[in-house]
Amino acid sequence: MPRMKDPAVRSLLIDRAAHMLRTRQPVTLRSLVEGTGVSTMAVYTHFGGMDGLWSATRQEGFTRLAARLSAIVLTDDPVRDLAALGAAYTAAALGDPDLYRIMFDAGFELEDPAAADASLHMLVSAAERAAAQGRFRPGTDPLELATRCWVIGHGLASLVATGPLPREVLGHAVPMLTALFVSAGDEQDRCHRSVAAGWGQSP
Repeated sequence: MPRMKDPAVRSLLIDRAAHMLRTRQPVTLRSLVEGTGVSTMAVYTHFGGMDGLWSATRQEGFTRLAARLSAIVLTDDPVRDLAALGAAYTAAALGDPDLYRIMFDAGFELEDPAAADASLHMLVSAAERAAAQGRFRPGTDPLELATRCWVIGHGLASLVATGPLPREVLGHAVPMLTALFVSAGDEQDRCHRSVAAGWGQSP
C-alpha cells in the first residue's frame, strides 16, 4: 500500500534543504531529517530521492514567487504595474532567501520549466500593455524590456537577500527603472510617478 503524502512534511523538507544549502551545511538523507521527527523514508515518499528533492526545492521557489506576483492588483497604469511586480519580486526574495538561493542554480533540474517562466511572462504582459497604450515607442520589444526589468530586480534582490548590502539600496530601483522606461519612450515625470507608486506596492 503506498505511503500517504503529507504537505506539511513536504514543505518542511524543502525549507530545511534550502536552508542547509544556503548555509553550506552538508546535506545527506540523515542530516536532512535529523531533529525533525521525520524518517529518511519521507524523502523517497515525497520526492523519490535526493535528486527529486532538489528539483522540487528549486521549483518551489518559483511557485512561491508566482503566487507573490499574482497577488499584485493590476491597474490601468502598466508602467506602475511593472514597478509593482518588481517590488513583489524583491519582497519574495527577501521573504524566502533560502529558496531564492537555489531557484537560479541550474545544477538542479526544474520539475516544470514552463511554470517557472510564468513569472517573467507577467512582466512581459505588463510591458505589452504599456506599449499598446503608447507609453513606449513603437518597436519596443516587450520581452527584452521585461528581461531588463528582471535584471534590475534580481541584481538588487541578490545583493540584499544573499549579499552585503542593506535593504535601503532597494530604493535605487526607482531611478533605475525610470531610466529604463524613459529610454523605451516614456515621459520622464509621468514615468517617475508611475514607478514610485508601483515600487511602494507589494503584497
